[in-house]
Amino acid sequence: MSTTAAAFDVQAIRRDFPILHQTVHGHPLVYLDNAATSQKPMVVIDAIRNYYSVDNSNIHRGVHELSERSTRHYEEGRIHIQRFLGAADPREIIFVRGTTEAINLVAWTYGRTRIHAGDEILISALEHHSNIVPWQILCEENGAVLKVAPVDDRGELDMEAFARLLNDRTRLVSVAHISNVLGTVLPIRKIVDLAHARGVPVLVDGAQAAPHMRVNVQELGCDFYAVSGHKLFGPTGIGVLYGTTALLEKIPPFMGGGDMIRSVTFEKTTYNALPYKFEAGTPNIEGAIGLSAAIQYINGIGMDNIVAHEHDLLLYATEKLSRIDGLRIIGTAKEKAAVISFVLEGIHPHDVGTILDRQGIAVRTGHHCAQPLMDRFGVTATTRASFAFYNTREEVDALVAGIAKVKEIFA
Repeated sequence: MSTTAAAFDVQAIRRDFPILHQTVHGHPLVYLDNAATSQKPMVVIDAIRNYYSVDNSNIHRGVHELSERSTRHYEEGRIHIQRFLGAADPREIIFVRGTTEAINLVAWTYGRTRIHAGDEILISALEHHSNIVPWQILCEENGAVLKVAPVDDRGELDMEAFARLLNDRTRLVSVAHISNVLGTVLPIRKIVDLAHARGVPVLVDGAQAAPHMRVNVQELGCDFYAVSGHKLFGPTGIGVLYGTTALLEKIPPFMGGGDMIRSVTFEKTTYNALPYKFEAGTPNIEGAIGLSAAIQYINGIGMDNIVAHEHDLLLYATEKLSRIDGLRIIGTAKEKAAVISFVLEGIHPHDVGTILDRQGIAVRTGHHCAQPLMDRFGVTATTRASFAFYNTREEVDALVAGIAKVKEIFA
């Protein structure tokens, strides 16, 4: 690692990310698609390579040296993640494939045992499809009702409407911490307090939050918190579900198989203790080890430094993009992460993204797996630029120049 929490040097950080040092279509890569997936520092790549080169073995059940080393590194990763999220106990950290699987795990376990016909699930209008579809499936199966709290024209959650929608039939609240489209930061502590006052547990989709702000699940008070490793500068195919011990102890397993059991007979199976009750089969061992390396890398930089740098990029990019005639930013919440979605008058976002790509600028275009939110703002798609701590003001300038080129082509 080339930096410490005492001194933030973005150029030194960029040297840790080999993928950033390439040209695309003859231009230096400007990677502004971090809300979709983040790039990986060399320490993460090395951790994965070292696992396969030196330690590769299945975990937990082996008595030989390779298995014991692999198990130790895997479980050390669980502890690093526990501390990163501020959980009380490593047993509250369940390894999954990502935020999508984490939410589905809660839907299949808590949802199918605690939510019944006529009960209600409350989400917000700015949710990713992964925090909509699992609840729709559950409601279709058991007759529960999905309720949606609206957002205003700035893209902020209408807290008065949210409070009104909470009632004696509400059995679960499930909301994003940060909108992947608008960058809106939701007031999770307030949401949790309102829900808990009625005895309603809260699940938080933290996919966009964990890489970009300090998260402490105990301070937030939430009952579940979901994270994706690939957005957290770690590998794909690994993620985490945090759950309170009290809830995880009560709900049934997600899947059946090896390692999630204490004993099996043809007559009865006894399930394993937390967190293994929810981790059936051989896990993504290298993914957990790579995610652990990513978290240690982030800790070395310092989350406060990351937040300050990305906030500077957000302010700078917002000011620069706001000057462009015909460009409208979608989502102007007061509390916002470094995500900017916009539309250009008379130009389809897919065309914008294609022309930017020819200039080496990677952005995301489309509905961003949030079609209901697109409908709310009267657009079918946006262009989205999303920033990470390795991005620079010069890359914002390149984006602005790229948009000028787009407008020139369509003039």
